[in-house]
Amino acid sequence: MARRQFLLSEKDIPTHWYNIVPDMKEPPPPPIHPVTREPIGPEALAPIFPMGLIEQEVSTERFIEIPEEVREIYRIWRPTPLYRATRFEKLLDTPARIYYKYEGTNPAGSHKPNTAVAQAYYNRKEGTRRIFTETGAGQWGTALSMACKFFDMEAVVFMVRVSYDQKPYRKILMETFGGTVHPSPSPLTEFGKKVLAEDPDCPGSLGIAISEAIEMAVSKEENKYALGSVLNHVLLHQTVIGEEVRKQMEMAGDYPDIVIGCCGGGSNYAGFAFPFLRDRLTGERNHTRYIGVEPASCPSLTEGKYRYDHGDTAGMTPLLMMYTLGADFVPPSIHAGGLRYHGMAPLVSALVNQGYIEPLAIPQKEIFEAAVKFAHTEGIVPAPEPSHCIAAVIREAKKCRESGESKVILFNLCGHGLLDLSAYDAFLSGRME
Repeated sequence: MARRQFLLSEKDIPTHWYNIVPDMKEPPPPPIHPVTREPIGPEALAPIFPMGLIEQEVSTERFIEIPEEVREIYRIWRPTPLYRATRFEKLLDTPARIYYKYEGTNPAGSHKPNTAVAQAYYNRKEGTRRIFTETGAGQWGTALSMACKFFDMEAVVFMVRVSYDQKPYRKILMETFGGTVHPSPSPLTEFGKKVLAEDPDCPGSLGIAISEAIEMAVSKEENKYALGSVLNHVLLHQTVIGEEVRKQMEMAGDYPDIVIGCCGGGSNYAGFAFPFLRDRLTGERNHTRYIGVEPASCPSLTEGKYRYDHGDTAGMTPLLMMYTLGADFVPPSIHAGGLRYHGMAPLVSALVNQGYIEPLAIPQKEIFEAAVKFAHTEGIVPAPEPSHCIAAVIREAKKCRESGESKVILFNLCGHGLLDLSAYDAFLSGRME
């Protein structure tokens, strides 16, 4: 039996985040002002973000040092394990070698603390007392609630209403970490009131929740806003994942032929894939395929348009060049709440547009069928979001079985599904749409 796990020590926690922008052949188009259509400067972001994060947002440095205060907290759960899914390979009867990085070992249960801790650190350093944010499935809200408590700040979370109703234990976990949670749309903001007046039963969306959080954040100078995905600095912080995996794949004596991650706003995918993608951008390794998987019911990459659009529904953000379904798009009430976003990170969008990343959309039932098979063999109940990866892995593993090729497939299991059991109940009982 092949070795199943590849573990690093604390000394292997990355000391720097990787910024892919300097290695891109064509830099992504800059954010622009919605009225003047001119590129915005750092001053436009100052009302909602601390300057330390704004500097990272526009940085062209290839590597950015991780502050020791952040690395100290990372040590609570990092490094995270890499596993070879040998029992899953046997079930699929494939010659492919399947590896997965497991980001569900931290207290919040997903990859989100990698950026939540960093954002909380830079906010506290500049005097922020209260951070407003949005959350879909609740993973980001949980991570930020935890991180804010570490740095003695308040976290206020607007949770997309359909997930607020579907995942009550996420709300309880956020509150246990000290966060305050409101369903979105809410009557607490002017935009929330407007949405509810038009549709009292609106299930909400990340775009609406972002608008509510920003509206509250700009109301007082001591407040700031934090985003769990999409923007460059968020993607940057997540590259601790891929930097660790590079070392672990060396331990395994393999290099991926296929890299797979799920795509909602783009931070999970970027953090996992970008450290490998730099090998292709610099010409060191050109054979690897990069697949980004999204829900068929919220297909920004596969059916959206590559154009400038707002990151929120109310139009409070600058215009971002991205694949988008439209800022007013309200996705169906699927269980992968973290992937219910109308657009995709500008960096991920640019790399898809340039042909480096292959987008793939998979329907909900197929991803839960894949998740159950994975749980049966690997003993981990995956969150609905990375279950999209597992479904894609199964498709690629079957191709290997048919061709006889022993390809190396690597994917990111970015969180566990122990707080998503209502979704599994709907699937197992035949009630899932």
